[in-house]
Amino acid sequence: MKSLKLLMAIAVCLGILHPYANARENKGAKKRKTTLPTAALAANCIAPSAATELSINNVRALIQTGGDMWWDLQSEARYEIPKGSGQTSLYAGALWLGGQDVSGQLKVAALRFRRQGQDFWTGPLSTITSEIDAQTCLDWDRHYISTRDEVAQFVAWNNAKKLAAEGDEEALKNFEGYQIPNFILDWPAHGRNFPPYDEDFYLAPFTDVNNDGLYNPLEGDYPAFDLKGEIECNKKIENVYGDQNLWWIFNDKGNIHTETGSAAIGMEIRAQAFAFATNDEINNMTFYNYELINRSTFTLTETYFGQWVDGDLGN
Repeated sequence: MKSLKLLMAIAVCLGILHPYANARENKGAKKRKTTLPTAALAANCIAPSAATELSINNVRALIQTGGDMWWDLQSEARYEIPKGSGQTSLYAGALWLGGQDVSGQLKVAALRFRRQGQDFWTGPLSTITSEIDAQTCLDWDRHYISTRDEVAQFVAWNNAKKLAAEGDEEALKNFEGYQIPNFILDWPAHGRNFPPYDEDFYLAPFTDVNNDGLYNPLEGDYPAFDLKGEIECNKKIENVYGDQNLWWIFNDKGNIHTETGSAAIGMEIRAQAFAFATNDEINNMTFYNYELINRSTFTLTETYFGQWVDGDLGN
């Protein structure tokens, strides 16, 4: 199996986006007829439905789990800036990607408005077959929400425990009644790397305090925020970003592509939506990071990917 890993980060802020002309022209139209691939798909996953607000700074942005974001899946824009103003600068956005297989056939996964089709479903693909089942899609229809402050507090608590064990009676004074946040306990660090799932053992990035290769928060492991500012951002890294972070995983293999009509690629996408609370322009921005992993048996060439945006600036 050959895999293709691509990393992309996108910053979105008021004033730097170009509206996608006529993108909503048919948003209320009936589902168009599409020539679908003839190959049967075993998964039959249903369309993802979970959504979470990214709202730690001056933006309130609704993020979906199915490859799209910034709207309520009905008719309302949900990228509000300034937060609380009722003003929205973006209507919708989604990941688009495509390339050619070894025979030159175009393979595409993309999404606009869900009334017109769906190309993405949630969950990790098998590293052996690149397949997924409907229950796995359903189980992964969620965001894993984390904050840098809570992770920093968890690390401080662990350090205080060590000092207390060494005889420092005051070390835990400021942590009376502390409980580990559920998101740290439930962090999806590992997949089920056994049949019939055969998922990648390493999924969401984590800091492995004792370097044993296993995620165990009871031994001090935590979602991989760069708490000390030691990571060089110009290098490819696997990290958890922002002051507030939404991490999730989706794919293009869970069902038939009814948006593009393309045959599935077999792409697993590990996504992050994140924001920083600052005193400068970054406080008006949201960021998106995608790691694309080609689980198929073919190399995808002439590959392009990016963010489709339906903007609400100007007209």
